[in-house]
Amino acid sequence: MTSLLNDLFNVSKPVIAMVHFPPLPGTPLYDEKRGMDGILESVQRDVHILLAGGVDGLLFCNEGDRPYALQADFEAIAAMTRVITETAPKDRPFGVDFLWDAKAPLAIAMATGGAFVREVFTGVYESDMGLWNTNPAAMLRYRRAIGAASVKVFYNITPEFASPLGRRSIGQVARSAVVSSLADALLVSGPMAGAEPDLNSLREAKDAVGDQVPVLLNTGARAENIRQFLTVADGVIVGSSLKVNGYTWNPVDPERVKAFMEAVREVRQSTRS
Repeated sequence: MTSLLNDLFNVSKPVIAMVHFPPLPGTPLYDEKRGMDGILESVQRDVHILLAGGVDGLLFCNEGDRPYALQADFEAIAAMTRVITETAPKDRPFGVDFLWDAKAPLAIAMATGGAFVREVFTGVYESDMGLWNTNPAAMLRYRRAIGAASVKVFYNITPEFASPLGRRSIGQVARSAVVSSLADALLVSGPMAGAEPDLNSLREAKDAVGDQVPVLLNTGARAENIRQFLTVADGVIVGSSLKVNGYTWNPVDPERVKAFMEAVREVRQSTRS
C-alpha cells in the first residue's frame, strides 16, 4: 500500500511540505524591484525552516502566479529551474508542481533531480481558468521521451478552483486514474488551497484503489485535523497551515511547522503501538 512512499521518504505517513514561489517573471504580481534575487531569498528561507522543522519532503510550486495559466511560459520554467537547482535539499526527496501545466513540472523535475510531480493529469473541468482539458497519454509519453520515467506522477483527482464535467464518482475516477492512466499516487483536495476535503471523499478514493497506490491528503491539513485525516490517508501534502497566521501567501512559520510535525509523530507512534 505505501511501498512507493516508503521507498521515497523512508517513513510512515510522510509529510510533504509546500514551497510556494512568489510570483514569477511575467506574471501580474511579479515584484520587479526584488527580481529573481527576491524570489531566491524567499524560497531559501522557507526551505531552511521546513527542513529544520523535520518535514519528510518538499514540493516546489508556482503558487504566486495568480491567475493561473493552463500553459507555462518559458521564463517561468527557467526561473523555477534555476531556483530549485539552488535550493533543493540533498538529504530529502522533492517534487515539482506547476499550476496548471502538467508538462512543465515533468521537464523541471527531470532537469533538477525531482523525484515526483504533482499535477492534474486526468479529466475535463469547468474552472477559474476556463474549460480545462487534460491529456495523460501525451504527458506520460513525454515523460518517457525525455528520459524521466523514474519521476513519479501524483495525480490530483479533485483539483482546486474547478468542478469536473461528468457524473463519475470519486471512487470511479480514482480507480480509472490508476488502471487506465497509470497514476503512481492519488491526491484528494478541497475546493481551493488551504481548504480541506470531505473525509468521506478521501475514504472513497482509498477504498476504490485499495493497496494499488497510496492516497494522500492534498489540501486543508492542519495540526488540529491531521490525526483524523491520517486514519485514512497514506500521507499528506501541506502548505497554507504552515504559514504565518495560516495564510497561503505569508512566509513559513517555524512554530506552525513544529506543531504540525508533533501531531504527525503522535499519529505514527499510535500506529506502531
